Amino acid sequence: MDFVCFSDFRKIAEGSLVHVALAAWNFVRSHPSQPTLTFDRQTGAVVDLNLSGAENDVAARHAVQTDPPKRGRPKLGVTAREVTLLPRHWDWLSQQPGGASVTLRRLIEAARKATGLESSTRDRLAATYKFMSAMGGDLPYFEEASRALFAQNFSTLEACVDEWPTDIRDEIKSFLGKLMPNSELQPINPS
Repeated sequence: MDFVCFSDFRKIAEGSLVHVALAAWNFVRSHPSQPTLTFDRQTGAVVDLNLSGAENDVAARHAVQTDPPKRGRPKLGVTAREVTLLPRHWDWLSQQPGGASVTLRRLIEAARKATGLESSTRDRLAATYKFMSAMGGDLPYFEEASRALFAQNFSTLEACVDEWPTDIRDEIKSFLGKLMPNSELQPINPS
């Protein structure tokens, strides 16, 4: 997973949750009166970091937890779960070539392909909006930028956020990723 942490309008860290938590812990120690805000770049949601205790406590708390072994074929990424269907559904599945599991996987893949791009776009727009509202809700032209975002009018979005702090503009570009293919809103590389 990828996370990003800000203090005010300045990015202080990005990367894994442990890396960001440790950077935030160090930042808060040297700047105790400045709050931090951490975001999950996948969802745009604010992540509540527990920065109390020593550095190794913070690292242990935010380390990725591995799940216990599950039924199925874990080496292939297959986990067994329960599916509840009506008897007529089970009857239909039992008549399909390859059996119920193969048929269900095939149906799911077809549905994902049919709605995948639309769903992915909607998720990216929602994640971007969550970030924008948390970090830029009080900035000029926020309402106009929000409307442009959901209308996928990226040139208007860029114009609306043009005078926003650089790290915020760059993060909006990062959240949108491939949705803004020819955008001039490029992250600035420090020289």
